[in-house]
Amino acid sequence: MLDFLLNLEQLLPVLLNEYGVWIYAILFLVIFAETGSVFFFFLPGDSLLIAVGALCASSDLITLHSMGLLLFAASTLGYSVNYYTGKILGLKFFNEHSRLFKPAYIVKTNHYFTKHGGKTILIARFIPFVRSFGPFAAGSGHMNFATFTMYNVLGGLLWISTLLGVGYLVGNAAFLLVDLI
Repeated sequence: MLDFLLNLEQLLPVLLNEYGVWIYAILFLVIFAETGSVFFFFLPGDSLLIAVGALCASSDLITLHSMGLLLFAASTLGYSVNYYTGKILGLKFFNEHSRLFKPAYIVKTNHYFTKHGGKTILIARFIPFVRSFGPFAAGSGHMNFATFTMYNVLGGLLWISTLLGVGYLVGNAAFLLVDLI
């Protein structure tokens, strides 16, 4: 199962042939899980989005527009869930008996997200490991939810549209080359 998840982008054509339009649900769940939990940081995000964009260029069954809207929703919802998980559970990890998570760290995190939280949430989308931990830290650090949401939406829009767009362009270019040869 882990091998399947780690190599998902290579299996997209097979999944599309096997499951048809159910690929929308599969990809929604993968992007939601990666952005919505610190435990799924290992899931493919960037490479998967590029591969999905290329697949949209070659398939009549899925479209770039509908896939973009769906994956934008998955990533934005995932970040929101991860934020609230951090807000609810983050403080449980910080206590005076913990060696790793000292209460002073939550104060520092709070100050950091007050000053740099928006940039962090926006840029974290493009950094694989940070993408899964950024919203959790924002919730733990009590970043203002309205500010978080604004950067969440903007970051999700940029991340999804950029990587799907790159994949789509590469996919179209590959098909043009095949036609020329």
